[in-house]
Amino acid sequence: MLARGQRMRSGDDFRHTIRRGAKGAQPTLVAHVLMGTSVPGTGGPTSVGFVVSKAVGSAVDRNRVKRQLRHLMRDRVDALPSGSRVVVRALPAAHDAGSTTLAEHLDAALARAGAR
Repeated sequence: MLARGQRMRSGDDFRHTIRRGAKGAQPTLVAHVLMGTSVPGTGGPTSVGFVVSKAVGSAVDRNRVKRQLRHLMRDRVDALPSGSRVVVRALPAAHDAGSTTLAEHLDAALARAGAR
């Protein structure tokens, strides 16, 4: 589970990160990363938000995918610069993907978005 201070809750934070952040797309998810140097008022903790639409499946399926992604991001948050913002958007293909596939796609998406 992510710490309370690392969870993105504000809709404005989600919108700003998706619009201004670098995007890394994979078959099961898309990661939007706004590095700490481009976030006003940096220096705080890295915050992470998740978007899992109804296209992924039923509420049970969406919550399962969100729990898997939250668990995977918990191990990766420390690798990001302090004050960064990340939004992970699950695509419908995430419904059938296993944890190892999601982990590989998350790593690739974060690397791609961080390289820009």
